[in-house]
Amino acid sequence: MGQITEMIHVASLIHDDVLDDADMRRGGAAVHALYTNKVAILAGDYLLARASILLARLQHFQVVEIMAAALDALVQGEIMQAKSKKEELSNMEHYLRKSYFKTSSLICSSCKCAALLCGFDENHSLTKAAEEYGYHLGMAFQIIDDILDFSGASASLGKPAQADMVLGLATAPILFASEDHKELIPLIQRRFKENGDVGKAVALASRTDCVEKSYALAEFHANRAIDALMRFPASEPRDALLKVVHVAITRDK
Repeated sequence: MGQITEMIHVASLIHDDVLDDADMRRGGAAVHALYTNKVAILAGDYLLARASILLARLQHFQVVEIMAAALDALVQGEIMQAKSKKEELSNMEHYLRKSYFKTSSLICSSCKCAALLCGFDENHSLTKAAEEYGYHLGMAFQIIDDILDFSGASASLGKPAQADMVLGLATAPILFASEDHKELIPLIQRRFKENGDVGKAVALASRTDCVEKSYALAEFHANRAIDALMRFPASEPRDALLKVVHVAITRDK
């Protein structure tokens, strides 16, 4: 299940880099930059095909259905990102829903499937706890990623700072800042397309506590992930999953 999840994840990253025309991934050249867009798309498709074969070999219909839905969610997230209406771009709820589709959906689906493969049914308390853990872990991870992008720590992430805004995306820090500085909303709604928009947005947002609010939101999800995890009996695997939450919330790259 872990192998299948990671193959889907890597495929989505390869495709994302093509869609975003991003030449760097974690400090290295993206696949399409090393080769071509055609090679990158085929490589992502190949990984998805191999993941589908491995998924079918599990011979667990419910797991196949859940992971297929997770793939559907990944695509929905990309469509939301590309086709959002102007008024949706400055909406926090829309941002959180997109974060679920693009990041959290795969993690929570994988965690739920792990419980099902262990023999628990869909309504078992531990199956629900596993799904909740994955959901909140994914949300915390994505929000931290967005904070690091905004704060300029993206050099550690292996991509330019404020890459999200350059792509026309408003994430948690900017959305929180827009609550205090309404003049950010027109910039968000035009996807920071005019010269100086990104710099102006960063300057305005830096005068607010938007980063602190974003960390608080990430910590809320991290705490909810821990709450879900504590429903499992004490064990080394549970301790390891607790460390995953800690790494997700404290990372700086």
